[in-house]
Amino acid sequence: MATAIPEALTVPEVMAALRMSRSKVYDLIRSKSLASFTEGRSRRIAVDSLADYIRNKTEENCH
Repeated sequence: MATAIPEALTVPEVMAALRMSRSKVYDLIRSKSLASFTEGRSRRIAVDSLADYIRNKTEENCH
């Protein structure tokens, strides 16, 4: 059985993907640079939001 690709990531998963600390990821969330939502007490980041953040940072560095 194949494992489904998640639509939303946890903060630790985003930390690993971006190779950033927990505090830096939460700074990005607070500054609205990285969109997120809460489900109960859990913070989640949509895969699309992470892709948008990476795309925006890449475009900033190319100009």
